[in-house]
Amino acid sequence: MPKRLSFGLRLNFWSRSSRQTARQPIPTEAVEASEQTKAVARWLTFAAAIPLQLLALWMLNQAGVWLVDQTALPIPGNLVGLFLLYGLLALGVIKLSWLELTGSFLIRHLAFFFVPITVGLMNSGPCSRRMASGSLSRSAASAGSE
Repeated sequence: MPKRLSFGLRLNFWSRSSRQTARQPIPTEAVEASEQTKAVARWLTFAAAIPLQLLALWMLNQAGVWLVDQTALPIPGNLVGLFLLYGLLALGVIKLSWLELTGSFLIRHLAFFFVPITVGLMNSGPCSRRMASGSLSRSAASAGSE
């Protein structure tokens, strides 16, 4: 029988009869399998999204390099590609969420990109010392001549 609430709506409240039984709980094995399936699906989505987003970033970089080659601009193509990405994000042509996963992944591992440069600088130490001492002597000579 419908009950009337104080603000005039009628709602049906179904009560459980004595013949109905409570639902049986889901076995924990099924819940664990379901959670594992969800985890695998999330990992596959992540694994597929990273290469696609990385490809999009690479294509924007290559577009900047091509634009510099065609117009003979005196700035690096990588920088033009970065400005192109910023412009497309600012205009709303590209949504941040489309590239956010790969961008955060690259920033999180940014320190690893400096390892080859650091090793290269360590290997070229004697050459750098000669260049530094030459430029230091030139700087001292030019400062003394003024």
